[in-house]
Amino acid sequence: MFVLAWVGRQKTQALVVVVLVALALPPLGAILRPYVTEAVIGMLCIAFVRIDVGEFRSFTRHPGLVLAACIWTTVVVPISVFIVFWLLELSVVSPALFHILILQAVAAPMMSAPALAALMGLDGTLVLVVLLLGTAVAPFFAPLLVHLAGLDIGISPFSHSVWLALAVVGSAAVGLVIRKLAGRQTIARYSDELDGLNIVMLFIYACALLRDVGLGFFSEPFMMIGLTALAFAVYFSYIAVGFLVFAPAGAKTALAIGMLTAERNLALMVVSTGGIMPPIAWHYFAVNTFPILLTPRLVRPIARFIDAREKQKAAR
Repeated sequence: MFVLAWVGRQKTQALVVVVLVALALPPLGAILRPYVTEAVIGMLCIAFVRIDVGEFRSFTRHPGLVLAACIWTTVVVPISVFIVFWLLELSVVSPALFHILILQAVAAPMMSAPALAALMGLDGTLVLVVLLLGTAVAPFFAPLLVHLAGLDIGISPFSHSVWLALAVVGSAAVGLVIRKLAGRQTIARYSDELDGLNIVMLFIYACALLRDVGLGFFSEPFMMIGLTALAFAVYFSYIAVGFLVFAPAGAKTALAIGMLTAERNLALMVVSTGGIMPPIAWHYFAVNTFPILLTPRLVRPIARFIDAREKQKAAR
């Protein structure tokens, strides 16, 4: 427990180490790859363990913000991204990149998003509620939007929905039972340990996805650097636009929704296609892990700054 607590206290610094270790030890990725699903579901269980029940009820009684965020992430963003890349004629310039970027745009929020929000000091309950609603809606919108984009990837709304529903319902059941048995005070006392568990599970996820990326930087450095730059550019664009759109709801809320907009479950979309993609799309899929795990190191100080300003305003 001491080790988990220590890891949890490092928070976003630990994520940087996670990325470096995952790149340096490709064989570890092969060993841990079979456990990625369990790791993702484990993070979702922890999100339910830590859920603020009072805040959750508040969102359900006043669902305007949650509905707006869900429509934004599942409908507005994918359509906007398609229009932008269509105007740029990316489907002609690089069909493979167009393919993977559209898959990224139509994907539901990542199941690890609440865990990452907690590590950054953002509102994990808001992120979880929007995640749940977006996860329920996305499987029905994603196939339509993918079809409109002209991609034939055979996503099955039924199988997609069933898998997600089982993962979410199972995680909710486990997490809420643990919360009930442990009690709110115990969960608060072991906050660092829960952060440490989240980081361990993110480590499993990162090792599996980054298994061959280090070798890719040696064999095709310019392409990999370009794809990494693109992944960061897309990620920060999602955050920036989401933040600006939801700024009237408050800076910290807008930042949480911006992060949720950027953290899209591209892995699940790739699985839904049967994994049949061009090599450049696979490389982008892998390097997209970098902004997901490294950006929290930059965002956490911003969240702290927003907290300090809000406390100053409240004190006046």
